[in-house]
This record gives sequence, structure tokens and C-alpha cells, in this order.
Amino acid sequence: MIQGCGSDVGKSVLVAGLCRLFANRGLRVRPFKPQNMSNNAAVTADGGEIGRAQALQAFAARVTPSVHMNPVLLKPQSDTGAQLVIRGRMAGIWQARAFQDRKPDLLAQVVESFRHLQAQADLVIVEGAGSPAETNLRAGDIANMGFARAADVPVVLAGDIDRGHVIAALVGAHAVLAPEDRAMIRGFVINKFRGDPALFDAGRDEIVRRTGWADCGMAPWLPAAARLPAEDAVVLERGAGARQGRLKIRAPMLSRIANFDDFDPLVAEPEVDFAFVPPGQVIPDCDLIILPGTKATLADLAFLRAQGWDIDVLAHVRRGGRVLGICGGFQMLGRTIADPDGIEGAPGEAPGLGLLDLDTVLTGDKVLRPTTGRLTEGATFEGYEIHVGRTTGPALARPLLIRPDGSGEGAISADGRVMGAYVHGLLGRGEARAALLARWGAGSDGVDQAARTDQALDEIAAMLETHFDISRLAAIAGLETKL
Repeated sequence: MIQGCGSDVGKSVLVAGLCRLFANRGLRVRPFKPQNMSNNAAVTADGGEIGRAQALQAFAARVTPSVHMNPVLLKPQSDTGAQLVIRGRMAGIWQARAFQDRKPDLLAQVVESFRHLQAQADLVIVEGAGSPAETNLRAGDIANMGFARAADVPVVLAGDIDRGHVIAALVGAHAVLAPEDRAMIRGFVINKFRGDPALFDAGRDEIVRRTGWADCGMAPWLPAAARLPAEDAVVLERGAGARQGRLKIRAPMLSRIANFDDFDPLVAEPEVDFAFVPPGQVIPDCDLIILPGTKATLADLAFLRAQGWDIDVLAHVRRGGRVLGICGGFQMLGRTIADPDGIEGAPGEAPGLGLLDLDTVLTGDKVLRPTTGRLTEGATFEGYEIHVGRTTGPALARPLLIRPDGSGEGAISADGRVMGAYVHGLLGRGEARAALLARWGAGSDGVDQAARTDQALDEIAAMLETHFDISRLAAIAGLETKL
């Protein structure tokens, strides 16, 4: 189990890299995260949802994602409340304090899912959440030491040297952990080192001296990690710089933005200048505005209006600009959005942007399914749907996409400048992306995003092979007889 000295220390990337490394060595590998909190979700083949990071890690291990790889998923809908997903299925809306009280009841299901994967694999690599040193959260914990002890899984603690104070972070974790939790940690790794690694030899020796934990290596800064889908919206808050390109695309950064890795393929395109627009800034002149998915459509529609982005979008369309809406962004393009049952927050209704002749009611079971088909010009796509709500209206008579059974999905305005669909991952396949970019006036490299991700994972695995003590990690995992 890889735990960390905090959030965003690189646990997800390290687990993905190790999954690929050990899979390349011929082992049957499975990823696992007991509890995740993310609005970036993926749909599994069995019709459930898990954190996007665990789907990436399954891809790294070259196996099909399963709901057991992330049995508890929290999808924030407000500052204090989140949708709870258990083994891929929505289990209600929970406030933070109430969820803390319920966590002990979930531990048995978490361990059961872990055992399910364990029976299929030579190695299960587990990712923790946050830090075990957050001792105020230890009671009822299922994400870090609570799980590790219940399932008897040895822990390697990761520290992020790029943040500084990594010695204090690792030694401090040793100091504050209860003796029984501390005993679960068998070693440490250091992540994101820049420069000559010999300069930190004395620091690593100091950590070993003060903790007694085995030094399992130090990973350099991994440039290939930037080509992997990010799990946390914190990466968006750091800013996404625009670059030169003939097609200028902007996406407003909604407060509950979801599945924002939809845009990763655009970042890699040489003829595209893509950037997110942070709150407080106007959407600048551009060729295309993309309204992204969101975990709380009505709340984010109000947020969009509070930023004045509705004015920017409507002015953009009046000037002849194009708009694409994905999932929640697609719903916002319609005439009305209603949530009579309070599925995504307080019950209510609001007018949409009125750019497509559609109405949406957030009701019924959540739609969770992989999706394939073709664009109307023939290019094939593959993606997934993950949404509540049913959308109706005359605009659906002009679909953006055609499913294999011949039915339509999404809508296009009569002038062809406004379009939307529920499908996430629409831009991932090179063929579909090239067709859309041609429609918007740009060329494409035509590379499938999956191929880019696959190459990045191999590069990360090769770096970890060089800089980590793989034999020591294997010994901690009890793999001596399998390598």
C-alpha cells in the first residue's frame, strides 16, 4: 500500500507506474483504493463508476476496470456534502459529519472488495488517500491505516520533496502515528526530486536513522506524468497556460467541474490553443467555448452566471462563435433544467442558456454505460456516459452522434454552431477528434489518447525501475518467489 504525507504527493502516479512496472514483469496486477474523493469518475464494463485514477491504474496493469478497485467513492456536490457511491452505485447524498459516523460500517465491504481482487492477482497495489498523519481522522478510518490494519497490508510511505520539508513530513508522520499504525510502515519513497540525487543522500540517511524505515528509493520529477489524466481539480487551480495554435478554445472552470480529462487530447494537439478560464476572469475572444461536465448542474449554472460567463457565452455566439457542451454543460445549453427531487442539491429549476431547444429534468436512475458510435460525418468514437437527467426537445432531431443501433445522441443547432452531448471521452479517439477539429477549422495529429497514455505509463515505469529499489518493494509485498 502506497500512502502519502499529504494529498497530491503523487500517490496515484506512483501506483500507476508500479502497476505497469510489475505487469511488464509478467505479474497479474490489480490496483485498489479503499476510499476516493473525486468528481473525475470512470464507468466500468459492469455499469458502475469508480475514480478515474483507478481506471488509469487498471489500464496500467492491462486489466479491465472493476467496481471492486474503488469500492467507496465520494463525489463532492457542495463544500460539506457529497454523493456516496458504493461499489459503483449511488447510495445517497451525505454530509461530511454523517459520513464520518458511517465509515466504520463500510470497512467490511472495503476489505471484501480487496479480497476479491487479491484472489485474482499476484499483486494488489493499494493507494491511500490524504495522509495517515491526519490523526484527527483516524477514528473509523477506511482509507489509510484503518484499512491497512484490517486487511494486513504493508505500507510504503511517500513524501513529496518538491514541496520542501520532506524530512519533517516523513519523520513527523513517524512521530504522530500510533505505535500499531507505525508498525505497518515497512519503508518510504521520495517523489518529484529535481537535480542531482546525490545531494539528498544525507537527507535519506537521516530519515532512515530517525524512523528505522527502509529507504525504497527516490523518483525524479516525471515529465510523463503530465500526459496522464489528473484526478484532482487542484491541478486546474494552478492554471493551464495557453499556447499558440490556429484554433483558440476556452473552457470555464466550473466550481464542481467533473471529468475534466475530456480536454487532455486538445492540450496535445499542435494546432489547438486550449486553456481553462478561472473564476473571476472573462472568457476571452476565441473560436470555441466548451462547457464541461459538472457534478452539480444547477449549482454550477448559478456559478456560471455569477461569474458573468453566461453573458460571455451569449456574446460569443452572437459574434458567430461556436459552443460545445459536454454532459452537464450540454444540459446548460438548453431552455430549462429542473431538479424536482433534489438529486444534485436543493430542489429547484432554472432557465438554461437557451442555445438549444431542449429541456432537462434531473430524475431517474443514474446512467452509467460505455458508449460507442459515429459522428454524423462517419468518424467513429468511443466514450462513456455518467449522468442523471433526461433531456427532451426538438433539437434532438439533429443529433451530434449516432449510436450503433442507429439512434441519435446529443444535438446540434440549426446553424451548426452550438452542439452538445452526454458522452465523455468524445475527443479521445483520434479519428473522432480529427473530424471535430476539421469542423471547427483546424487539423489534428490523429493520435488516440489511449496510445499517448500507454507510452507515458511505460516511460514512468522505466524511470521507477531505475530509481526505486524494486527488489526491496517486492520483498515488502512478499513477491520474492514470483519475480
